[in-house]
Formats: sequence, C-alpha cells, structure tokens
Amino acid sequence: MMADPQIISLGGGSPAAESYPLEEIREITDWLLREKSVTMLEYGLTTGYMPLREAYLEKLVKTKGVEAKIENTICFTGSGQGIYLILDVFIDPGDVVLVENPTFLATLNVLRKMNAHIIGVDMDEDGIIIEDLEAKIRKYRPKMLYTIPTFQNPSGRTISLERRQKIAEFAAKYDMVVLEDDPYGDVRFRGEALAPIKQFDESGNVIMLNSFSKIIAPGIRVGAATAKEEWVEKMELVKQGADTHTATLPQAICAEFVSRGLLPAHLKKVGAIYKERYEALESGIKKYFPANIEYTKPDGGLFVWARLPGVDMIAMNQMAVTKYKVAFIPGNPFYVDETEGKDCFRLNFSSSDAHKIETACQRLGELFAEKIK
Repeated sequence: MMADPQIISLGGGSPAAESYPLEEIREITDWLLREKSVTMLEYGLTTGYMPLREAYLEKLVKTKGVEAKIENTICFTGSGQGIYLILDVFIDPGDVVLVENPTFLATLNVLRKMNAHIIGVDMDEDGIIIEDLEAKIRKYRPKMLYTIPTFQNPSGRTISLERRQKIAEFAAKYDMVVLEDDPYGDVRFRGEALAPIKQFDESGNVIMLNSFSKIIAPGIRVGAATAKEEWVEKMELVKQGADTHTATLPQAICAEFVSRGLLPAHLKKVGAIYKERYEALESGIKKYFPANIEYTKPDGGLFVWARLPGVDMIAMNQMAVTKYKVAFIPGNPFYVDETEGKDCFRLNFSSSDAHKIETACQRLGELFAEKIK
C-alpha cells in the first residue's frame, strides 16, 4: 500500500526524515573511513564496538541514574534483534510472558513463534495497572514481563514513576525478568523525563533495551542493552549464532555521535519537529473527527492511540487507503487476542509534515462521517 505515492501515511513508525543528522553523519563517516578504515572493515566483538559500549554507558545509561559497568552492556543489530535474542535466551515453549495490552505487535509475533503463553495486562492513562499486574503475576507465575514504559507503542502512554518503582519491586519479589524496551524515551517534546524502571532495579532482574534508530536514524540499525553480566554472556552466545557481531561502521557512527556530545542538540531539534506534528494531529482530530473519538495525548514518542466506539477500523482502514489515500494501523493486531481492539487504531505523527497530517485528518473525518452516518 505504501508504494502508492498519493497515500499520506499515518501508519508507519519511522522518525522524521528531516530530523536525520546528515551532515554530522557524513563528516563522522569520512573521518572513520580515513582514520580507522581497517577497523571498520574487520570482524568485531560480538558484544559490540567498545567505544560505543563506553559512550552508551556514560551518556545514555549512567545519566539516567542506572549503575552499570561495561560488562553489563551489549550491542545489537537494532533493538528489534535485541528483543528477539533476549527472548531466545529466556523463553521456552509454554513459559508465561506478561505484556501490556495492547503492545508492540512484532514482540507478540516473536512470542507466538516461541510458543510462549502470552497474558495481557490492563492499562490506563498511566500505563500498566499495578493491581492487575500483581494479580496476574500471582496467578500465572510468569518468567517475564515485557513493557515499553515511555511513549508506548502503540498507545503513546507513559508509566508513572510510582508504578515503575512497583514493577522493579515485583521483579525482585517474584523473581521475574522485566524487559524494559525503551526506544522512545529520549524522544520527548514536553514534560519532564522519568527515571527508567532499571534505576529502581535492586535484584538485577531488569534488562533495559535502547535503540539508536529513533534518536539518530533507523537505517543505522544499532541497539544496546544493559543487564547483569551473566545475562549479557548468554545474549553474547545467542548473538554469535545470529550474526557474529553488529556491523562495525554503524556502531562507530553512533559512538562518535554520542561521544562528541552531538546528541542533546539533535534531540532538541527532533523534539521541536515532533511537537509541531503532534499538535497538527491533535488539532486535526479535534477539528475533523467525530465528537465521540477517544485518543491519548503523549508528551513524546511517535504515536497516538485512538478509539471510535463500535466502529470496525479494519474495514475503515481498507476504505481509507483505497478511496481516501490515507493509511493508519487498525488496533486489533496489537492485542494478545486479536478479536479485541477492532474499534481502535494507531496514528503516527512523526513521518509526515503538519500540512499532510491536517489533510489526512480531513480525509479521515470525511470517511468517518460517511460510514458512521
């Protein structure tokens, strides 16, 4: 569908192309190939390019209040590989894994492939509902909780600080692994940053997974994680069988970008772009969508989650793409049980400019008015 150039996409999960730091990446790449060309083209460590692990530790881990050493870090070919390999380390067929309901559909698909027993945990506007989480921990004795605590995909919701502390407590109390997937936490355009769950981790049972795709550029395909040393060693073993090591040049580009201090100004630029686009989307929803629309109001990230009670959004999406030339993602694939969420949908605001977003909202408003009437 996306191959049609007439379609305005509110469906993807890509960062704004206008935010890519092209000049900085060109200069860094030239320098690396001139000064470290042999290193860039040789095999590297499975755990990752050492300067990147060091920069990640100092600039992205410790600055969030997480105590860690270099032995606690490992790099991946994108955080998507991180999810896959971490699940490969821990999950056997039949193991119970708790997830936010709804959650990232790629993780759901990996868990299904691994024949895990997936249990959804209810959410409200402050993220995971702690009472439901603890009740399901006691009932199912899960091996893992998978969570996207900040600007969650697909909902855009953020778990409150108090609930983050409770999740870390449960990890220790119930000897449960928590995979804290945080690709969006640094992509904030308003409000104050919250400490990661990993900051409150006293048992070592929390793994914090980060991505450079959303904060630098997605084509770089670099992610990194922080975990206790013996778990990093297990991740290293499975990664050896997957791809030996993440490509050195993209890792080195990320390392230089971070260590040179370029990230804070870049994130400020990204935040300004996304703020404008989010406001265009919120304005369009208010102006063109039906009055009974329900939607989240995130302070960052890439997504708004919406609901039109009783409306089949799968059918709406097909009509939107074919007749109105607008794409979005229906809600049901994000649920553990795909019979749920049929009246929900995810809207992306990062990858289209404000004018296109308003046009897309106007078109969708016309579609909704036509079909609901």
